[in-house]
Amino acid sequence: MTELDNILSIKQGIAKRLHTARRNTKISQIVLAQRSGVSLGSIKRFERTGEISLSSLLKLAMVLGYESDFNTLFTRKNYQSIFDVVKDGGNNAK
Repeated sequence: MTELDNILSIKQGIAKRLHTARRNTKISQIVLAQRSGVSLGSIKRFERTGEISLSSLLKLAMVLGYESDFNTLFTRKNYQSIFDVVKDGGNNAK
């Protein structure tokens, strides 16, 4: 898998999870557009292709109650050795 394939896979995975969250909360694309201020076309394109601006994605996440998920983005610690993991108590280890 190339890096470009991986990026596409990640974008499509995010779009699928948002679609599922939207459906689970029984919010239509039209209502999501109205509540978020993101155009209906952008929502349809995102759910189909995974393409959306970060600002629009944040707006959608806020309407669906997932804005806190962005607070943990890029917070995982990168340990250099097992000693660093032990010293940190194993917090944030993956």
